[in-house]
Amino acid sequence: MSDSTPQASTGQSLLDSAKGYVQSGIAAVTGSTGDQAKADQTHNKAAAEANASEAAVKAGPFTLSSSGAVAKDSQDRSQGQWDQTVGSGKETLGNLLGNENLKQQGREQNLAGQGQEAKGQLSDLGQGISDRVQGTLGGAVAGLTNDRVSQEKYNAMHDEGKSRQRGVEADLDKMAEAEAKKQ
Repeated sequence: MSDSTPQASTGQSLLDSAKGYVQSGIAAVTGSTGDQAKADQTHNKAAAEANASEAAVKAGPFTLSSSGAVAKDSQDRSQGQWDQTVGSGKETLGNLLGNENLKQQGREQNLAGQGQEAKGQLSDLGQGISDRVQGTLGGAVAGLTNDRVSQEKYNAMHDEGKSRQRGVEADLDKMAEAEAKKQ
Protein backbone atom coordinates (compact mmCIF):
# COMPACT_ATOMS: atom_id res chain seq x y z
CA MET A 1 0.00 0.00 0.00
CA SER A 2 1.50 3.36 -0.98
CA ASP A 3 1.28 6.59 0.94
CA SER A 4 -1.18 8.91 -0.80
CA THR A 5 -0.28 11.90 1.35
CA PRO A 6 1.00 14.58 -1.00
CA GLN A 7 4.36 16.21 -0.41
CA ALA A 8 4.19 19.63 1.28
CA SER A 9 3.87 22.29 -1.39
CA THR A 10 4.01 26.07 -1.25
CA GLY A 11 1.60 26.22 -4.20
CA GLN A 12 -0.88 23.89 -2.51
CA SER A 13 -0.72 25.93 0.68
CA LEU A 14 -1.59 29.06 -1.33
CA LEU A 15 -4.55 27.29 -2.95
CA ASP A 16 -5.78 26.02 0.41
CA SER A 17 -5.41 29.48 1.91
CA ALA A 18 -7.51 30.99 -0.90
CA LYS A 19 -10.07 28.22 -0.45
CA GLY A 20 -10.21 29.05 3.28
CA TYR A 21 -10.90 32.72 2.51
CA VAL A 22 -13.76 31.76 0.18
CA GLN A 23 -15.20 29.43 2.82
CA SER A 24 -14.85 32.16 5.43
CA GLY A 25 -16.70 34.60 3.16
CA ILE A 26 -19.52 32.10 2.65
CA ALA A 27 -19.71 31.56 6.40
CA ALA A 28 -19.91 35.32 6.98
CA VAL A 29 -22.77 35.66 4.50
CA THR A 30 -24.72 32.61 5.68
CA GLY A 31 -23.84 32.92 9.37
CA SER A 32 -23.09 29.20 9.45
CA THR A 33 -20.77 28.14 12.29
CA GLY A 34 -20.17 24.87 10.44
CA ASP A 35 -18.90 26.73 7.38
CA GLN A 36 -16.73 28.93 9.61
CA ALA A 37 -15.26 25.87 11.32
CA LYS A 38 -14.51 24.37 7.89
CA ALA A 39 -12.85 27.65 6.84
CA ASP A 40 -10.73 27.71 10.00
CA GLN A 41 -9.70 24.11 9.41
CA THR A 42 -8.69 24.92 5.82
CA HIS A 43 -6.68 27.97 6.98
CA ASN A 44 -4.88 25.84 9.59
CA LYS A 45 -4.11 23.17 6.98
CA ALA A 46 -2.73 25.83 4.62
CA ALA A 47 -0.51 27.28 7.36
CA ALA A 48 0.80 23.82 8.27
CA GLU A 49 1.52 23.04 4.59
CA ALA A 50 3.37 26.34 4.15
CA ASN A 51 5.51 25.69 7.23
CA ALA A 52 6.26 22.11 6.18
CA SER A 53 7.11 23.16 2.63
CA GLU A 54 9.61 25.74 3.85
CA ALA A 55 11.27 23.46 6.40
CA ALA A 56 14.90 22.53 5.90
CA VAL A 57 17.62 20.92 7.96
CA LYS A 58 21.23 22.07 7.55
CA ALA A 59 24.12 19.80 8.49
CA GLY A 60 27.42 21.34 7.51
CA PRO A 61 27.40 21.92 3.75
CA PHE A 62 24.30 19.73 3.20
CA THR A 63 20.61 20.65 3.24
CA LEU A 64 17.64 18.31 3.49
CA SER A 65 14.30 19.90 2.62
CA SER A 66 10.74 18.69 3.08
CA SER A 67 10.98 17.14 -0.40
CA GLY A 68 13.48 14.61 0.96
CA ALA A 69 16.21 15.65 -1.47
CA VAL A 70 19.70 16.52 -0.27
CA ALA A 71 21.72 19.35 -1.81
CA LYS A 72 25.37 20.20 -1.18
CA ASP A 73 26.40 23.85 -0.84
CA SER A 74 28.62 25.28 -3.56
CA GLN A 75 32.35 25.20 -2.83
CA ASP A 76 32.35 29.02 -2.69
CA ARG A 77 30.03 28.96 0.32
CA SER A 78 32.09 26.40 2.21
CA GLN A 79 35.42 28.07 1.41
CA GLY A 80 33.99 31.50 2.24
CA GLN A 81 32.82 30.31 5.65
CA TRP A 82 36.24 28.75 6.30
CA ASP A 83 38.04 31.97 5.32
CA GLN A 84 35.78 33.98 7.63
CA THR A 85 36.56 31.66 10.53
CA VAL A 86 40.32 31.71 9.92
CA GLY A 87 40.25 35.48 9.33
CA SER A 88 38.38 36.09 12.58
CA GLY A 89 40.91 33.92 14.40
CA LYS A 90 43.83 35.86 12.93
CA GLU A 91 42.17 39.16 13.78
CA THR A 92 41.57 38.06 17.38
CA LEU A 93 45.11 36.75 17.73
CA GLY A 94 46.44 40.00 16.25
CA ASN A 95 44.44 41.96 18.83
CA LEU A 96 45.72 39.80 21.68
CA LEU A 97 49.35 40.05 20.57
CA GLY A 98 49.14 43.68 19.51
CA ASN A 99 50.22 42.67 15.99
CA GLU A 100 48.57 45.12 13.58
CA ASN A 101 49.79 43.21 10.51
CA LEU A 102 48.17 39.93 11.65
CA LYS A 103 45.03 41.81 12.68
CA GLN A 104 44.79 43.44 9.23
CA GLN A 105 45.43 40.14 7.42
CA GLY A 106 42.64 38.55 9.45
CA ARG A 107 40.23 41.37 8.70
CA GLU A 108 40.98 41.12 4.96
CA GLN A 109 40.62 37.32 4.94
CA ASN A 110 37.33 37.60 6.83
CA LEU A 111 35.96 40.16 4.35
CA ALA A 112 37.12 38.09 1.37
CA GLY A 113 35.39 35.06 2.92
CA GLN A 114 32.16 37.00 3.33
CA GLY A 115 32.27 37.96 -0.34
CA GLN A 116 33.02 34.43 -1.46
CA GLU A 117 30.20 33.02 0.69
CA ALA A 118 27.76 35.59 -0.72
CA LYS A 119 28.84 34.66 -4.27
CA GLY A 120 28.18 31.00 -3.47
CA GLN A 121 24.81 31.80 -1.94
CA LEU A 122 23.75 33.70 -5.06
CA SER A 123 24.93 30.82 -7.21
CA ASP A 124 23.06 28.23 -5.13
CA LEU A 125 19.92 30.36 -4.93
CA GLY A 126 19.87 30.92 -8.70
CA GLN A 127 20.58 27.25 -9.41
CA GLY A 128 17.91 26.17 -6.92
CA ILE A 129 15.23 28.40 -8.42
CA SER A 130 16.23 27.37 -11.95
CA ASP A 131 16.10 23.66 -11.06
CA ARG A 132 12.69 24.08 -9.41
CA VAL A 133 11.22 25.84 -12.45
CA GLN A 134 12.82 23.45 -14.95
CA GLY A 135 11.78 20.46 -12.84
CA THR A 136 8.20 21.67 -12.54
CA LEU A 137 7.80 22.44 -16.24
CA GLY A 138 9.65 19.32 -17.40
CA GLY A 139 7.66 17.17 -14.99
CA ALA A 140 4.39 18.62 -16.24
CA VAL A 141 5.30 17.96 -19.89
CA ALA A 142 6.52 14.45 -19.03
CA GLY A 143 3.26 13.83 -17.18
CA LEU A 144 1.23 14.94 -20.18
CA THR A 145 3.20 12.63 -22.47
CA ASN A 146 2.99 9.83 -19.90
CA ASP A 147 6.80 9.56 -19.74
CA ARG A 148 7.24 8.33 -16.15
CA VAL A 149 11.04 8.06 -16.34
CA SER A 150 11.42 11.70 -17.38
CA GLN A 151 8.79 12.76 -14.88
CA GLU A 152 10.79 11.17 -12.04
CA LYS A 153 13.98 12.82 -13.33
CA TYR A 154 12.32 16.24 -13.38
CA ASN A 155 10.73 15.70 -9.96
CA ALA A 156 14.17 14.88 -8.55
CA MET A 157 15.57 18.02 -10.21
CA HIS A 158 12.79 20.11 -8.65
CA ASP A 159 13.34 18.56 -5.23
CA GLU A 160 17.11 19.11 -5.27
CA GLY A 161 16.53 22.71 -6.37
CA LYS A 162 14.13 23.17 -3.47
CA SER A 163 16.73 21.81 -1.02
CA ARG A 164 19.42 24.08 -2.50
CA GLN A 165 17.14 27.14 -2.23
CA ARG A 166 16.03 26.28 1.32
CA GLY A 167 19.68 25.85 2.34
CA VAL A 168 20.49 29.41 1.28
CA GLU A 169 17.36 30.68 3.00
CA ALA A 170 18.30 28.85 6.22
CA ASP A 171 21.79 30.40 6.17
CA LEU A 172 20.40 33.88 5.52
CA ASP A 173 17.85 33.47 8.34
CA LYS A 174 20.64 32.40 10.69
CA MET A 175 22.73 35.42 9.69
CA ALA A 176 19.76 37.78 10.19
CA GLU A 177 19.09 36.33 13.65
CA ALA A 178 22.76 36.81 14.59
CA GLU A 179 22.63 40.44 13.39
CA ALA A 180 19.41 41.05 15.35
CA LYS A 181 21.06 39.75 18.54
CA LYS A 182 23.94 42.21 18.09
CA GLN A 183 21.54 45.15 18.20
